[in-house]
Amino acid sequence: MEKAFAYFLSTLLLLHYVVATLAVTHTNITTDQLALLSLKSQIISDPYHFFDENWFPTTSVCHWEGVTCGSRHHRVKSLNLSNMALTGRIPQDFGNLTFLVSLDLGNNNFYGKLPQEMARLRRLRFLDLSINNFIGEVPSWFGVLHQLQVVTLWNNSFIGSIPSSFSNLSKLETLSFRFNSLEGQIPKEIGNLKNLRKLDLTRNKLVGSIPFTLLNASRLEILKISRNFLQGNIPEGISSLHNMKFLGIEDNQLTGSIPLSVFNISRIEVIAFTNNSLSGSLPNGLCNGLPLLKQLDLSWNKLRGQMPTSLSNCSELQILSLSYNEFDGPIHNEIGSLRNLQLLYLGGNHFTGIIPQGIGNLGNLLELTMEKNQITGSVPISIFNISSLQRLDLWRNNLNGSLSQEIGNLTKMQVIDIQKNKFTGEIPKEISNLVDLEV
Repeated sequence: MEKAFAYFLSTLLLLHYVVATLAVTHTNITTDQLALLSLKSQIISDPYHFFDENWFPTTSVCHWEGVTCGSRHHRVKSLNLSNMALTGRIPQDFGNLTFLVSLDLGNNNFYGKLPQEMARLRRLRFLDLSINNFIGEVPSWFGVLHQLQVVTLWNNSFIGSIPSSFSNLSKLETLSFRFNSLEGQIPKEIGNLKNLRKLDLTRNKLVGSIPFTLLNASRLEILKISRNFLQGNIPEGISSLHNMKFLGIEDNQLTGSIPLSVFNISRIEVIAFTNNSLSGSLPNGLCNGLPLLKQLDLSWNKLRGQMPTSLSNCSELQILSLSYNEFDGPIHNEIGSLRNLQLLYLGGNHFTGIIPQGIGNLGNLLELTMEKNQITGSVPISIFNISSLQRLDLWRNNLNGSLSQEIGNLTKMQVIDIQKNKFTGEIPKEISNLVDLEV
């Protein structure tokens, strides 16, 4: 009797196992399709009729537009619904797409909170939810998605703080939260992300100082933390980020001087510190170690001293903005060596002397502003040979003399402001050649 019962029990367990196995196999075949159809059911606006024309229950899910299946498991590996103007929510059973490696829902109108069930997407490497209307706090469950390499959540309405659990994502290379409403401090743990190459936290409500631990992310190439409420100094050891190409810390409340080590990052292309309360002077050898620098933007700070003559060594420079600081002394003629310069902003300082003739060598210059200084002498004729020039601001200086008839060469000019100087003579009739002039 006992043997018979044992045999019956073992048979029953075997039958249960077989049925469960068949059920799992069946689920594996249909789960992805059901999850995607659930997503489709949550879409309340599809102006391009994407789903109606591309997703049919009678067709294999692997043939649906925007869907890519893996060859090994024949499961949905990639989903790209970007730029479709879709409006809707992400359903809970979206988390059943457990073989998903890449998810791109960027530039739509998805809204609501991210469902907890997305924490089951353990194979996910690429996630783009940018330019949507997602709300709520950034979920801490991101920290369990250990395969993530790219996370872009910019231009949404996320609130709360940045979860420290992101430090668990050892493979993460790109993290972007720009244009949200995140508060609190930049987590110190972000410095643990040894593979991080891009960190973009622009235009949030972050406070506190730039964590010194961030310097441990030695592969960092792009750091954008502008338009927050960060305070304190720029970390002294920032030169340890020797791969840095873009350093943007504009529109914060930073104080202290700019560390000299910033100007030793030989790969850097953009240094943007506009609108802080930075003080001190610029080093004489500023451009001796910056062969790739394209943009130097230090406007609206409290910097003082003279313009370094070594600026002429930044031969790739396209944007030089030093306006509204406390710089003094002459504008050196060597600035005419910057042949790639397109924007030159020097207004709102205490520069003295004359406008150097060498500025006329800047054949690619689009905008030249020197307003509110103490510049004397006449406007050099060489400036009127910069045919690309669209804006010329020289107001509130001590310029004198008359305007040359060569002003008619500036046929692309849109704005000329030379008020509050000591010019004499007639306005040249050649000014009528400036057919694009607006002001």
